[in-house]
Amino acid sequence: MSTNYERAFTEHGEVYEAWTRLNAGIKAGIDLRRYELATLAAAMALRSSYCSLAHGGVLAERFGEPVADIVRNRADAGLSEADIAVMELAEQVVIDATSVTAATRERLIALGVPRHEVELVILATAARCFFSKALDGLGVLPDAGYHDLEPALRDALVVGRPIEPR
Repeated sequence: MSTNYERAFTEHGEVYEAWTRLNAGIKAGIDLRRYELATLAAAMALRSSYCSLAHGGVLAERFGEPVADIVRNRADAGLSEADIAVMELAEQVVIDATSVTAATRERLIALGVPRHEVELVILATAARCFFSKALDGLGVLPDAGYHDLEPALRDALVVGRPIEPR
């Protein structure tokens, strides 16, 4: 069975294939947890429930992160200063990419994030802008299976469109 987002691209298979290649290329060069933190921050700033649910779910399930706490107040969620800076960079790219400066990038490098990963955080965020905006513009609802998430996590991650009814 395909997901709602896959069905949304049925008539545009070449676009979906290009997206998956782009996303795979970005993910291949970055620590997966860092990618997920950046993607969650971008999705939340974009008010994309689908992407917030998907990537918040990965952070919770695969990495054991307290995602609801991160969404509520990341400074008190046990994240490192570098993790918080990565999330802030992703939000900054969503809100105003022109405000990202060399000093912004150098701060992350000083916190131990490799330069190429700082660049990939920016690329992941820009790619997330495309995908999240496309899904929301096409009216795609998060899959009904997201109702099965723990309620506090689910409620923290529904920031835009509601989950598809069962």
